[in-house]
Amino acid sequence: MSLPRAPHHGIGEPIISLRDIRKSYQMGDITSHVLQGLSLDIYPGEYVCIMGPSGCGKSTLLNLLGCLDQPTTGDYILGGQNVAHLDDDTLSAERCRKLGFIFQSYNLIQQLSVVENIEVPMYYRGMKDSDMRVIAVRLATQVGLSHRLYHRPTELSGGQQQRVAIARALANDPLVILADEATGNLDSKSGQEILEAFDELNRQGKTLVFVTHDERMVQRCTRVIRLRDGYLDKDEPGAAAERRKTERAERELQTA
Repeated sequence: MSLPRAPHHGIGEPIISLRDIRKSYQMGDITSHVLQGLSLDIYPGEYVCIMGPSGCGKSTLLNLLGCLDQPTTGDYILGGQNVAHLDDDTLSAERCRKLGFIFQSYNLIQQLSVVENIEVPMYYRGMKDSDMRVIAVRLATQVGLSHRLYHRPTELSGGQQQRVAIARALANDPLVILADEATGNLDSKSGQEILEAFDELNRQGKTLVFVTHDERMVQRCTRVIRLRDGYLDKDEPGAAAERRKTERAERELQTA
């Protein structure tokens, strides 16, 4: 079934385009069809939440968006490049250059300091050590960790570790930041602080695409995509989009 597109709240051409994406897994004699003909566009500057019940295909979709897996059939255009069926080395290079990741479990390297963890994506792009350190310190400061630059993950709170993960995701100035349940392991206070950090990233123009069960994000994002049984069930504006629409209308009235 073809659903109407939600009004987008980014700018320019789509940064992500999925066309008839299907993903199946073979388990013995059984074929499991996880994504079944998914098509959608995501634009620069959008803050998108992907939601739905367990088993609906959210994690599979995130893996495909993150170039961690490839579709069985269909096309995935990321920043103008069809990455759906690239070889592993080329796909890895596209992932490193165009995408930033934030994980529920942080996925920090325990033996490395804050700045060293932030430097990891830049290291894989072959940047010079001196350049990496300048960028890592700037990003750590940006997320409020200037006083923790040389601490290791075990010396940080959960919220601080997630801030390191956010800074690391920004290290290569990616086209899109992807997150999987980014507030799932945090207490209420830390979760609220991380949500506010995401708000600020989006205000700066960053494109965010998050898989989440956290309904607080619906109140902050510009778009909500809901999956069901591998299909796109709903594609609608988030509460932030409605607020921005109202604010624009009020500004226009004031200047009329």
